[in-house]
Amino acid sequence: MAKPNYSFEKRQREIAKKKQQDEKQAKKKAARDVPEPVKR
Repeated sequence: MAKPNYSFEKRQREIAKKKQQDEKQAKKKAARDVPEPVKR
């Protein structure tokens, strides 16, 4: 039986976490870049 490659699994989790953080940061930046409509 093959041994599990824990370092590979950890690296994959780190990559997924980084991707998720980047998406969240890009979403926040996009929300800041859109100007709010002026209410009169």
